[in-house]
Amino acid sequence: MDADLSWELYRTFLAVLTEGSLSGAARALGITQPTVGRHVAALESAFGQTLFTRSQSGLLPTEAALALRGYAEALNSTVAALERAAASHGAGVKGVVRISASDVIGVEVLPPVIAALRRVHPELVVELVPTNRIQDVLQREVDIAVRMAAPTQDALIARKVGDVELGLYARAAYVDERGAPTTVSDLARHALIGFDRMTPFLREAGKAFPVWRPEAFAVRTDSDLAQLALVRAGCGIGFCQVGIARRDALVRLLPDAVALKLQTWVVMHEDLRMSPRCTATFDALVRGLRAYIDGA
Repeated sequence: MDADLSWELYRTFLAVLTEGSLSGAARALGITQPTVGRHVAALESAFGQTLFTRSQSGLLPTEAALALRGYAEALNSTVAALERAAASHGAGVKGVVRISASDVIGVEVLPPVIAALRRVHPELVVELVPTNRIQDVLQREVDIAVRMAAPTQDALIARKVGDVELGLYARAAYVDERGAPTTVSDLARHALIGFDRMTPFLREAGKAFPVWRPEAFAVRTDSDLAQLALVRAGCGIGFCQVGIARRDALVRLLPDAVALKLQTWVVMHEDLRMSPRCTATFDALVRGLRAYIDGA
């Protein structure tokens, strides 16, 4: 096998995997479709393996392609981290820093923290990744992550900022119209907003709060942001972070019976401790999240 394969070939391979077609990969990468085809053919020739087969729905990855995917994704993350570090070379807080956080924290909590950070460091470029999928800090998918559980990986700098509390909330107009439940069993008479598909986390949480199950929900969605929007719209009762609910003047229901707490951590790879852009961002996230939690 040719040991000097270009990184561009692997990038194209990942794009075809993600997009499911040569044309889709070409659009995503900003190159021509024939170029994508040549890159895939070059990899297949080097590996002596067919990587994709044609179907009516597009290109389907073979077992060989699926086996290579994790390695290519790790390479992609490393190259992206290298580019961020290279662009940030020199004195001062500048360059690109990539942050991941849960959907709700990323959209509802971090924007003012990032705005304040960039007022102090205007040459800093922030890439924000709101996702409930845990981004791998060790593999450099991101530089810094806000996690709602204690990190278990070694080689990380981790700072616990506190516990984010969640409770049941509704819009005041909904409570005025339907009344407030006085016991957990009263929730059966209300429009509940919850998840659609069961996950291991939700199954475990349901042991402590068995009424919260898909069959009981009037509106179901697996998007935390959609659930929050539905509560704000007065569609029913759902879970919300205390800090966000207070800001939005939502009404808390059954506070003594229903209260959940999520540990909140800021983590980054220990190799980034000497990076001005990462340490400044890390410290700003810790301060901002602590202020959010304390204010809640």
